[in-house]
Amino acid sequence: MVKLNQDLRLLWSQHVYWTRLAVNSIVGKLPDEKATLERLLRNPKDFAAALKPYYGAVIANRFAQLFTEHLTLAAELVKALRDGDSRAAADANKRWYANADEIADFLSRINPFWSKEEWRKMLYEHLRLTTEEVSTRLAGNYAQNVALSDPIEAQALGMADVMTRGIVRQFPSAFRLS
Repeated sequence: MVKLNQDLRLLWSQHVYWTRLAVNSIVGKLPDEKATLERLLRNPKDFAAALKPYYGAVIANRFAQLFTEHLTLAAELVKALRDGDSRAAADANKRWYANADEIADFLSRINPFWSKEEWRKMLYEHLRLTTEEVSTRLAGNYAQNVALSDPIEAQALGMADVMTRGIVRQFPSAFRLS
């Protein structure tokens, strides 16, 4: 159980870490943008590998697909905001929230201990914090941008803990007390 929680906390930490680096690279049009996005897009595959022992390849890969969409929509949104294309940004944002709804629904269907509403709330908070991170970066408000790292990390670790508790409750025989 401890190992699962550590693994999920690492994955969620990597998710927000590489998202932050990707935001900075996109906003700044940095030469590492492609490499940073490629590394960020490894995160859904890593999540799939962690979920596969419990849910099998089909479900794990579906989660990876939904999570990849989450990341590509975020990158699309950041680029549109950076370029001042409010119409494209609004469209990407709408699809990003629809994807969050889809992820929440999916998670609640695969684990009876995961609430669709709880996941929706957590994912919306994640999107809100990420949007604020992007906005402060675009505005050049670097002190506030950096300060957001703490609540973003705490929120991500909370999602890891919810994920862990649900898996442990759903598959108690996979975990032993030591």
